Amino acid sequence: MRAPDPTTRDTLQEALATIVREAGALATSFRGDQLKFWTKHGDSPVSEADIAVDNLLRERLTQLQPDCGWLSEETEDDRARLGAARLWVVDPIDGTRAYVNGRTDWAVSVALVEHGRPIAAAVYAPMEDGLYLAIAGAGATRDGIKLAASTSASFEGAQAAGPKPMLGELAKAIPSLVPVPKVHSLALRLSRISSSKLDLAFASKNSHDWDLAAADLIVHEAGGALTALDGKVVIYNSAEARHGALIAAGPARHARAVAITREWKERGALHHSLA
Repeated sequence: MRAPDPTTRDTLQEALATIVREAGALATSFRGDQLKFWTKHGDSPVSEADIAVDNLLRERLTQLQPDCGWLSEETEDDRARLGAARLWVVDPIDGTRAYVNGRTDWAVSVALVEHGRPIAAAVYAPMEDGLYLAIAGAGATRDGIKLAASTSASFEGAQAAGPKPMLGELAKAIPSLVPVPKVHSLALRLSRISSSKLDLAFASKNSHDWDLAAADLIVHEAGGALTALDGKVVIYNSAEARHGALIAAGPARHARAVAITREWKERGALHHSLA
């Protein structure tokens, strides 16, 4: 993975910030009783706001980096992306179910991926956390404040978010764990590791590139880790854009949690969530 040079890095970061803020403003403009939404494959909701934000992001991002491929939750997959050295990976509204139900835990998620790994990222949660930004090799920020994932190894009182079966299984090994209410945007849930708003976060199987890529870079640039349960890094822009279960935490907690979750797989626990 090659980090952008400093001049390109600053320009890219400023442009990303402007674009995702514009996307967030567009999304919030649709909120209300008149919002039109429907269901797609897997009984997943999609709204007119998702489509409008997707169109805006594609226009703005392809102007910013016109030679990139494109992968978005709301755009038909063009397999030409597999031959692209770089591509935009986008979820126009991550947490659409929360969005259409009037909740605030949704976000715009954008990543620039190069040779399988993110090199620039933005997660914008206009109703809650604000703007997370990261550039490979330059660290991560939230609303301009430098981020650092917790370096603690202790799970005493550690706050964890994710699917209830996974948190319940982890609590057997770590009774002092404090589960927190579900964060519907997966990108936002994972990004919160970077700011120590969360100490541990899980994603169950079948999350997609667009749910993960931006948060992945934000967490790593803040000194944390987001990996598969066996500790392997996530590779993006494969033919199959879905992934198995994942875990994110600061470095010391991540190492301990990976050791515990490996044991789950060995004894076949939570197969429905992990495979």
